[in-house]
Amino acid sequence: MRGQIIYSIFLAILLLPIVVAEPNSLIQIRSSTTLGDVDIGINTGAVSPDGETVILVGKDGYVHRISAINPMDRSQDIELNAGATKDFQDVSWHPRGNTALITGDNGMALRYDTYDHSISSVNGSGTVNGLDMTSVAWSTSGDYAYFGAVDGSIWKFSEGSGFEKLDSYEKPSPVSDISCHRTNNVCVVVTLNDGIAVIGKDHHVTWMGNTRSETWMAVDCADPTLSECVAFASGLVTQAIHLNFEDSSLSYGKPSMMLTTLEGDITDVSRGSDGTTLLHLAPFGTVRQEPITNEAYAQIIYSDVEEWDAVVAGRAIGFTWETSSLNGFIITDYGNIIAFEPLKEEGDDSMIFKAIGVAVLIAVPGTVFGLIFMSSPFYQRMYAEGKMRKVVGLPFAIAPAIGLCSWALATRFQFDTPLETHFIIAFVIFFIGLWIGYNSERHAGKK
Repeated sequence: MRGQIIYSIFLAILLLPIVVAEPNSLIQIRSSTTLGDVDIGINTGAVSPDGETVILVGKDGYVHRISAINPMDRSQDIELNAGATKDFQDVSWHPRGNTALITGDNGMALRYDTYDHSISSVNGSGTVNGLDMTSVAWSTSGDYAYFGAVDGSIWKFSEGSGFEKLDSYEKPSPVSDISCHRTNNVCVVVTLNDGIAVIGKDHHVTWMGNTRSETWMAVDCADPTLSECVAFASGLVTQAIHLNFEDSSLSYGKPSMMLTTLEGDITDVSRGSDGTTLLHLAPFGTVRQEPITNEAYAQIIYSDVEEWDAVVAGRAIGFTWETSSLNGFIITDYGNIIAFEPLKEEGDDSMIFKAIGVAVLIAVPGTVFGLIFMSSPFYQRMYAEGKMRKVVGLPFAIAPAIGLCSWALATRFQFDTPLETHFIIAFVIFFIGLWIGYNSERHAGKK
C-alpha cells in the first residue's frame, strides 16, 4: 500500500505541465518621433564610420542626414538636395567617412560630401545611365566600390577610372545586396534568384554552387575576425559563405540553416554594434544573428510592437542601428524614429514573489518526503540502523547535479525554460532514486 502511495506521488509530479516559452522581446521601445507628417518612403540608411551620422535615402530622390547619437533632435538634421526625382535604393559610406556613394533608379550614382553637404554625380556615371541600380558597397581599402543592378550586372567603380562592368556570366536576376569583408578586399553579392557570388581582390566573380534554390534578400560581413559572410533568404534561411582571401574561386557556401523558432520573414538587414547582424522582419520585428556562434534570437517581436502602436507595427523597417548593444534606433519606411533599450529587469516585488515561489518549490517536496519518512517503518529502521545515507545519499547528490545540468543546457541554448521546470526535474530524479533505493534495500532484507 505504501509503495502504491509513493508511486502515485511520482506519477503526479511527472504529469506536471512543462511550459516552453515563445520567443520574447529583449528590448523595449523607449520613445518615438517622426521625420515628417507624410509617408517619406525611406528605403535604407547607413551609419558613418565614426558612428555619429546616419544618411537616409528613399523614394522620389529623398536624401536626409540625421544624428546617429541623437536622432530625435530635429535641430541636428541636414536636408540634402540630390536634384533627383527617381528612387534611391542604397547608400554606402567611404571607409574614411568623408563621402558616401548613393545609388538608385535610372542609373543614379551620386556622391555626398561631408565638407559642404553637396551631392554630385560620380565620374563615369553616364556609363550606367538608364539602368536601375539596386546596391552599392565600398571595399575595405576604399580604393573602389561595387554597384549592383536590376539586370544582374555587377560594376566596379573608382573615381579615377569610373565604371567597369565585371564578367558576371550574364546572370539576369536583380542584385539584392552587396557586402564587403571588413579587413580584406573580398566582397559577397546576393541575387534574388541566381544565387550568391564572391568578388575576389582581383575583381574576379565566382558564383557559389547550390545557392540558386533560395530567394536571397541580403548579405552581411558583420564580424571582421571571421573569414566568412552570412547571406539571408526569404523563408528565414541563412547561409554562411566561407571566404578564401587569396583565391576567391575556392570560397564556398556552408550548409544553409532555417530559423525555425521565429515568426515572419526576412526583408533586409542592418549592422549591429558588436559584430552581429540585425535582421528586419515582416511583420514588424528584429532578430540578432551572431556569426561566431551562428545563433539567432528575437530582439523585438511583432506582438509587443503592436501592443505599443498598431499603426507603426503595420509599417516596414527601413533601417536600424545601435549605439551600444541593445540600445539604438529603428527607422520605418514612413519616417518613424523609434528608440529602443534593453528590457528592464523585474522590480523588487517581482523578485520577492519569485523567491517565495522557489521556497515553495523546495518546501513542498521536502514536506512530502518528511511525511513519507514519518509514516514509513522501513525508512525509520534504515535511519536507526545507520543505513539512511545508503538509501538517500546517492539520490540526494545526483538529483541537484541533474537539475543544474538541465538549467545550464537551457541557458546555453536559450530554451527559455522556466526555473521551476529544473526544480521539478531534480525532485523527480530524487524521488525515483528513493524508490530504487527502497526496493533495493527491501529486496536485500528479504534475502
